[in-house]
Amino acid sequence: MRLNVISDVHGSVDTLARSADGADGLICLGDLVLFLDYADPAQGVFGELFGREPAAHFVALRTEGRYQEASAYASGLWDELGGDRREHLDAKVRAQYAAMFAVMPEPAYLTYGNVDVPAYWSDYLRPGHRVLDGETVDIGGLRFGFVGGGLRSPMRTPYELDDDVFAARVAALGEVDVLCSHIPPALPELTYDTVARRFERGSAALLEYIVDVGPKLALFGHVHQPLAQRTRVGRTECVNVGHFRGSGSPFSLQF
Repeated sequence: MRLNVISDVHGSVDTLARSADGADGLICLGDLVLFLDYADPAQGVFGELFGREPAAHFVALRTEGRYQEASAYASGLWDELGGDRREHLDAKVRAQYAAMFAVMPEPAYLTYGNVDVPAYWSDYLRPGHRVLDGETVDIGGLRFGFVGGGLRSPMRTPYELDDDVFAARVAALGEVDVLCSHIPPALPELTYDTVARRFERGSAALLEYIVDVGPKLALFGHVHQPLAQRTRVGRTECVNVGHFRGSGSPFSLQF
């Protein structure tokens, strides 16, 4: 059996449509929405609402770690735009979800990323899509466990969880063969982004689970350009499946 695994789709509709080619199914580890494109600030929700130059300035502030300034700058842009902020965001995010779920392969096993809005997904899912978060599923004789979302961070993305809530979802999995999450375990080589030049938040609970349970594989995304694409912890191979928007290539799992 072959499953293609992707993460960090960020609005890449055309490549998403081909993501399960040659496979028996798809696993998607979240971040379907593109809020802000660091490579091309004109793209994504922020760029569409405010334009390339304001988005580029916002990217620069966040890249420099000036998060309070970035937040204040964004607030000023919202004030200038006027209208209901929630309505503006909802329209843009829903348009992206409608386009992506329309081409999402079936069958697909999905969990949320930190920039996703879980409340919207049920409006776009098709019969062959199964969403799992703190849950397990048997596929081809292996047990897969899924934990979605991210942890609290200065980025204040839509689906961030308190550490104890996230840890409880990890613990609820029991024993699995393959651990699937959006964020990586808390190891420096897996959490450091070499282009953004900062550490993203990884999960100590995931790392503890890997040490204690020892699944065959731990699959994740979130860090777009990690210092290490993969590493081993005990008998567990930990693999960043890649920045799908950037690469267009899935990680293939055969068993």
